[in-house]
Amino acid sequence: MAALGPTSLPASALNPGLSCKPAKFRIVLDVGHTAESEGAISARNVPEFSFNLRLAQQIDEKLKAAGFAETRLLVTEGKAKPSLFKRVAAANDLNADLFLSIHHDSVPDKLLENWEYEGEKSHYSDRFSGYSVFVSHINPQFKTSLAFAELVAKEMKAKGLQYAPQYTMAIMGHDQHPLLDKDVGVYAYDKLVVLRKTNMPAVLLEAGSIINRSEELKMDSPERRDMVSDAVVSAVKDFCGLQEPFLGPP
Repeated sequence: MAALGPTSLPASALNPGLSCKPAKFRIVLDVGHTAESEGAISARNVPEFSFNLRLAQQIDEKLKAAGFAETRLLVTEGKAKPSLFKRVAAANDLNADLFLSIHHDSVPDKLLENWEYEGEKSHYSDRFSGYSVFVSHINPQFKTSLAFAELVAKEMKAKGLQYAPQYTMAIMGHDQHPLLDKDVGVYAYDKLVVLRKTNMPAVLLEAGSIINRSEELKMDSPERRDMVSDAVVSAVKDFCGLQEPFLGPP
């Protein structure tokens, strides 16, 4: 699929004249992975789940402080694959208006290099860095998902951050994905369970690379967490101004 420019849906395409009420707008913040299946391991041997949880907690706090009192932080237990369906069921049962899954990025194993950190063997790849945002064409609210994804990505870019370019490259193998917005870094990940099975608009944010040794340090800093969480809150505010709350499938 060729890279497309920004969707730039007009407000009328998202909203027939109504805007959401932040106090009643329910956002599910999904903490990627679980304590049992921790996701990627960083260049300094820290589980991705730890990065995801800290960032999602900060986004949760800032959204509630901004008036989005119905924000729900979703922390799932269990092994990787079963936990995906638990997340979807929880979000659907909550009748959420928006689903955002928080992750931190790595690369395929074949791109990893060996090194030692504090006397322990580890792996890294300094080749790629940056955030990326994913949506699924199979989501029943695909256009709205894409609109929110672009808002998140635009806010990340406005903070001076760069998106990860590698997902269009053949070297990524099965992790290669079509680029939907070449300006701000929104990709399609059609088969991902949490994006295609949720009833509401759904987006996955890879906040940055923790397998890149330099970016891992940045992702571990309060300054970067502030930057990313502020970008998400701004995107939600913009989205809420455009979008009538989703009331579930017809």
